[in-house]
Amino acid sequence: MAMLSNQDLIRRVPLFANLTLEQVEDLAGNVTKRKIKKGEDVVQQGEISNALYLILSGRAHVVKTDSKGKEVILATLKAGDYIGEMSLIDNEAHSATVQADTQMDVLVLGREDSTRAVNANITIMAAVMRGLVQRLRTADQKIVSLALMGVYGRVANVLLDMAEPVDKGEMLIREKVSRSDLSKMVGASREMVSRVMKDFEDQGFIKTNKDGGIRVWERRSKPR
Repeated sequence: MAMLSNQDLIRRVPLFANLTLEQVEDLAGNVTKRKIKKGEDVVQQGEISNALYLILSGRAHVVKTDSKGKEVILATLKAGDYIGEMSLIDNEAHSATVQADTQMDVLVLGREDSTRAVNANITIMAAVMRGLVQRLRTADQKIVSLALMGVYGRVANVLLDMAEPVDKGEMLIREKVSRSDLSKMVGASREMVSRVMKDFEDQGFIKTNKDGGIRVWERRSKPR
């Protein structure tokens, strides 16, 4: 299989899908491709990286750490998502750490080139704004969930958010999700999350596959 050029890789990123050929060629000369190992930080909370990271493949978690060292997973990022746009906009340190959950391939674009690309194309600017608004809405929902829902409700919400429909009334989380990560997503102990997951399995709401994926049923029905 032929190696993809920088132009081809840029075209695969939804954020840059509407760039002209000239704009793509301009970016291609300034972008670099980087592999990130599982467990490696892409950006770190409290630091400034001065770059925009565009995810080509792999998955990462956005992790916020408080003054006592307690971690909360705010979001999961996948191919097509981007990292570091908030720091580029306000020139402040990253508000959270983004850590690779699997091996990742990313394109890295420096501050000046990122700013020029955004300013040169109103579609990119609108896409960045939509992304920021969506992340704000997600953060608001998480705050409400933590404040008003019990652990069972929070775990159920996370599972439904991560799952994709595969059949009528049935959904699937394709990749393995650790109990430790789930506990950080819902703000509960790992032991409590394990108890909730066992209860959900006993009641027929979920079933863990051999590969670690999770089948989810939206209604109470025993899997066939």
